[in-house]
Amino acid sequence: MTPKNLFIYVRNTSDYPFSNLYVITTLLLPNETRIIDTLQYEMADTSGKFLGKGFINAKENKLFYKENKVFQNKGNYQFQIRQAMRKNGEVSPLTTLKGIQDIGFSIEKVN
Repeated sequence: MTPKNLFIYVRNTSDYPFSNLYVITTLLLPNETRIIDTLQYEMADTSGKFLGKGFINAKENKLFYKENKVFQNKGNYQFQIRQAMRKNGEVSPLTTLKGIQDIGFSIEKVN
């Protein structure tokens, strides 16, 4: 079985008010096993300049999710992602994230 790298793509504009992004991911395997991860990604450098490729107002980031993942079981795999951003001092996550335009996912062969 060939190992794969899994990536999350995030496209944001300069309207995104944070320098990082917290997400909770769930990978559901064919045998109903759930792999849940809480991940944090840097979205801007220390000066506040957004990271990623793109124009001044819109940036796209290719973020590692899993490295050298081997899919051992045949069948359907499901991937879910939800944001976990919240304001300082608050417990509940925000319902929407201003400035996030798109979220994507890719599976690529390891070279």
